[in-house]
Amino acid sequence: MSIHVKAAGFFPVIAISRLPGKRTFGTISFASTLYLCPILDILLADVPPRWRAELRLGLQEALVNAAKHGNQLDPNKLVVVRFWTNADKYWWCITDQGSGFTPPRCCHPDSSELPCDDQDCGRGLFILYQIFDQVIWNAAGTELRLCKDMGERARLPLVC
Repeated sequence: MSIHVKAAGFFPVIAISRLPGKRTFGTISFASTLYLCPILDILLADVPPRWRAELRLGLQEALVNAAKHGNQLDPNKLVVVRFWTNADKYWWCITDQGSGFTPPRCCHPDSSELPCDDQDCGRGLFILYQIFDQVIWNAAGTELRLCKDMGERARLPLVC
């Protein structure tokens, strides 16, 4: 099943695909934009309510990075998000059509200090590593896989 949403004016065209009868896998694509509210609502629709605020912050940061830094806000370039669940793990795979980048080495999940503005590692990347249990970049730096484990041994949400 595919759904195409087109809003009036400057709002983006959003294409959504889900397998019939399955709520555990989907794809959403949209032209590069920073108007992300409807996209985030779709991506978080099946997430347990207590995790939504935290994951909204993390996904918003990842989508802004893809649209702004990856695609340079070029409306002719798409951001594609594949999302699925596997047991208690929620996955999002975000792909942009930019030239890619090499993630800085200072963004390590064991780092507890927020980077300063003048450091190589931006605050957005720091946020991703704090919120998600797995942050995996492809070799080209154009695809980001994010995983949140919400199983019994998961920590409590950072944001309420």
